[in-house]
Amino acid sequence: MDPRIREHAEVLVDDCAEIAAGDQVVIVAHHTAEDLVVAVAELVGERGGIIHHSLGSSRARRAHKLAADEETLDQQNEIALAAYEAADAVVQIRGEQNLNETGDVPPEKNAVAKRANMAVQEALLDSRWVLTQWPSTGYAQKAEMSTEAYEEFVWNAVNKDWDAVREHQAQLVELLDPADEVRIVSGDTTDVRMSVAGNHAKNDADDNNMPGGEVFTAPVVDSVEGEVLFDKPVLIQGREVLDVRLVFEDGEVVEHEATKNEDLLTSLLETDEGSSRLGELGIGMNRDIDRFTYNMLFDEKMGDTVHMAIGRGYEETVGEDNERNESTVHEDMIVDMSEDSRIEFDGEVVQRDGTFGFEESFDG
Repeated sequence: MDPRIREHAEVLVDDCAEIAAGDQVVIVAHHTAEDLVVAVAELVGERGGIIHHSLGSSRARRAHKLAADEETLDQQNEIALAAYEAADAVVQIRGEQNLNETGDVPPEKNAVAKRANMAVQEALLDSRWVLTQWPSTGYAQKAEMSTEAYEEFVWNAVNKDWDAVREHQAQLVELLDPADEVRIVSGDTTDVRMSVAGNHAKNDADDNNMPGGEVFTAPVVDSVEGEVLFDKPVLIQGREVLDVRLVFEDGEVVEHEATKNEDLLTSLLETDEGSSRLGELGIGMNRDIDRFTYNMLFDEKMGDTVHMAIGRGYEETVGEDNERNESTVHEDMIVDMSEDSRIEFDGEVVQRDGTFGFEESFDG
């Protein structure tokens, strides 16, 4: 076995999920990731953990969604819910061969499936969970990289000194956590303000997402004002949505447009009451992720970017006196901050053109 696979598994089992003797561990993976599943299962066994594993198929999920009626889709996650509720830890490994496999599933069926999956997601978040990526050919093709180059890219982003990453990112947490207001400006297409007063800044290193490499928080639900152009593409339900533009008033999207698949964006924003509000603001800090690859697990961590997610906010980021945005949706979208851009906390510039104020090359 490639030693990088074993190292990847060690990060998941020991650093992220912290598996110990007696833990019930659910492993949910795409069938292409079997080598990583084997490595994880071996390590869990060595630590004294107990596994339940499932190797899935995007084609099978598509076939079921197309064939099933909405009543069936509304009940389809009962087995997964029982497994997640019993689990101490959940390891999820993506590895699709065709990222557009579910692109022809009607949006209304996806919406039903998302609503049915909400309880599963809540049970997942109550466990020690981790989501990671197997370097499959589908993701390599979407990134326009050879299989070998994509493997190197993935493992460079994953297999690193996460203690050093956490220490570096802590400098931004120290600035964001006590802040009351954040302003994001990029060129003449993005100028948005939001309150984060009373909410918590989180340091994502080797925690739930692997790779990590961001600092994130939640906006106060009704505070978001301004306009954002998300200039990086986003894949939603297997379809590419380009140049998403959102205008916010009192925290809610009041105007939206996209140059491709705007109808899909509309259906997403109309999913439920919380899907037209922001649940997350994240600042990318993993500079080993140095290119856009159509994989949000990696792309949102890119240095020189920020991302904002419409929909569900993470409970750990919301202060006890603030409201958490509730939704079945959590869709991240990215703004390039490498040029003609700045991030302000309470009026002070903390990042300009991708460089942070605590870095030597910063030009305030």
